[in-house]
Amino acid sequence: MGLGDKISNAAEDAKGKAKEHTGKATDDESLEAEGKGDQTKSDLKSAGENIKDAFKH
Repeated sequence: MGLGDKISNAAEDAKGKAKEHTGKATDDESLEAEGKGDQTKSDLKSAGENIKDAFKH
């Protein structure tokens, strides 16, 4: 996984966590769910990159 991908995935995960916490704090279930979705998407991208890296070695 390239450094750019790692940074991008970490940023997306952090953004998702911020949305989730903001949603909880404001009782906005839609924003909370969107934040969880962003985190899941980031996790899936990271997993895909890790699989690609495993096959390269």
